[in-house]
Amino acid sequence: MTADSKIKGLVFNIQRYSVHDGAGIRTNVFLKGCPLRCRWCSNPESQEARPELARNEQRCLGAENCAYCSQACLHGALALPERGIPVVLREKCRRCMGCAERCPAQALLVYGQTRSVQEVLDLVEQDGLFYARSGGGLTLSGGEPLLQAEFTLALLREARARHIRAAMETCGHAPWKLCREACALLDELFFDIKTLDPAQHKEATGADNKRILANLRGILEHFPKLRLCVRTPVIPGLNDRPESIRAIVNWLRPWPQVSYELLPYHRLGAQKYRFLDRPYPLGESSLSQERLDELTRLAAQERPH
Repeated sequence: MTADSKIKGLVFNIQRYSVHDGAGIRTNVFLKGCPLRCRWCSNPESQEARPELARNEQRCLGAENCAYCSQACLHGALALPERGIPVVLREKCRRCMGCAERCPAQALLVYGQTRSVQEVLDLVEQDGLFYARSGGGLTLSGGEPLLQAEFTLALLREARARHIRAAMETCGHAPWKLCREACALLDELFFDIKTLDPAQHKEATGADNKRILANLRGILEHFPKLRLCVRTPVIPGLNDRPESIRAIVNWLRPWPQVSYELLPYHRLGAQKYRFLDRPYPLGESSLSQERLDELTRLAAQERPH
């Protein structure tokens, strides 16, 4: 066992047989923790860099039939209202997760489990035959993988030692040193650019985009042979206008080898906000297929051929 294989990190999901986040059939490993707080985030369980307790009340058996969770909690963090569906008192919860362990219906669940590099890659390697036939491999996602830099770099080094092709999705908000070290170990990189307007970016994500754009420029200059795809999630009220997309396309113009794609806004993560007892930040916002198609055509027309 190598030193890298023993390093541990916090993973909240491992998704096998993915075909959307890199070449071929892939296994996506989602790491917990992100430096941004994008208002449209579809993985709110990824944001905090620690395990979180979630509550799916539709699965709950009710206090009359169960109540194991409230009995297990030593801190009085589970209240039983009239309906008998436990409510998590977040201010009292100490994240011991004893209630989730006792829940027979999995109505209480934990987002975030500690895994070693060896545990993760042993699971990834189970689909090695599919990778060989399709050109697939491992994709690191999140959250932001570089927030757990030691774990991420160890995963990438060990994946290379095992001849597993590796891709990564990043928001780009990380120290340049870490970006450089990761890129040297990657076969493919997906890099998000939300908007070029720094004030608008800060209002929508909690941070401006100065470091993000500097890192992308550094990657383009230092790793010209790295397969790179820049992605823009199209968000109502943020960048769903031709001038926003055109500005990003023009910024990328000196690098015609870079692929560029738009990601449609969706509300698939709204349920997970409820599980975490958080309001969904974008309310009832929506993006029409017609607007997405219009912007996709614009991006294709503006990109150099």
